[in-house]
Amino acid sequence: MSFLPFALPEIGEEEIAEVVDTLRSGWVTTGPKARRFEQDFVTFLGDASLQAMAVNSATAGLHLALEALGIGPGDEVITTTHTFTATAEVVRYLGADVVLVDIDPATLNIDPAAVEAAITPRTKAILPVHYAGLAAPMDAILAIARRHGLKVVEDAAHALPTTHAGALVGTLASDATVFSFYANKTITTGEGGMVVTRDAALAERIKVMRLHGISRDAFDRFTAKTPSWYYEIVAPGFKYNLTDIAAALGLHQLKRAEGFQRRRAEIAARYDAAFAGLPLLTPPGPAPGDRHAWHLYVVRLADGAPLAREAFIERLFALGIGCSVHYIPLHQHPYWRERYGLEAARFPHSQRAYERMASLPIYTKMSDADVERVITAVREVLGPVTAIGESA
Repeated sequence: MSFLPFALPEIGEEEIAEVVDTLRSGWVTTGPKARRFEQDFVTFLGDASLQAMAVNSATAGLHLALEALGIGPGDEVITTTHTFTATAEVVRYLGADVVLVDIDPATLNIDPAAVEAAITPRTKAILPVHYAGLAAPMDAILAIARRHGLKVVEDAAHALPTTHAGALVGTLASDATVFSFYANKTITTGEGGMVVTRDAALAERIKVMRLHGISRDAFDRFTAKTPSWYYEIVAPGFKYNLTDIAAALGLHQLKRAEGFQRRRAEIAARYDAAFAGLPLLTPPGPAPGDRHAWHLYVVRLADGAPLAREAFIERLFALGIGCSVHYIPLHQHPYWRERYGLEAARFPHSQRAYERMASLPIYTKMSDADVERVITAVREVLGPVTAIGESA
């Protein structure tokens, strides 16, 4: 039987035709389609007060947002240990320090109480992550930020189209929100991201810094009807612009985002029902009335499981099912551990989750038969067990 990969993007004929049109147009780097994608993204979020800036990765977007907020040497930014390194590394790009905190053991999202306990006079910002596509507790995070005069940048790499308290992530009261369009995300441009903010000054700084600190956007200069060769470098910027080739994909992926989410939610519901009674914990769903993006479906082996996480993944691979782990917590990695003297005991919830977790395939190209293959394999590996033996 063929191997079922952990993730695959769903690219349709509309995306392919748009890319071909881009190649024929002559605008292969940042141009009219990148601008259209930004405009369409604001329309999708449904809030005309927002500005959206397309970038070549969510990592770039996080870096730009923090830079525009003035984060620098001597500052501290609080984020979760249970994330990919990009969330934290952008803080180090700016010479600031990362303060890692633990997660809520039920949701695997950042723990607001841990955030507040970690605040010092050096703290300048909080960087929550919407883990797996489930909204972080933003009401609590934003309230903490207001009490302490802190900035908030949301890492929404997993969270399109997640809602929190009925509002789309991207429209909340944070200073900026950053989305990812990497190949395995809920929509893709291959590589890419989007920064969203209501702050006009922040948006202007991001626009300048994403393209070398140039005072005028390249698209504006090269499409002007009068000579417009002159520009000024106003800051030492970066090379973070999104190409029109990538934006061409995004234009049509965005139109399919709602349908993609529904299919992911269907798969998650099938998994939830099929795994009831097995010795594992299924991921938490959204709050009533809210929506989970289901970027990831992360299970955790319970005390009654007949094998350890590593063996669980190996057995699934042997049955042709791709799996992954999200994430090896940052406190486990040599750089973060050694720089900040981190020990696993400081992060008991993240550590315990990590030791037991595995991410199962959940993507829109999966057929019903593919979903059933995963279910059958998981049930075969875990055996006929009837009680999970622990709670979240």
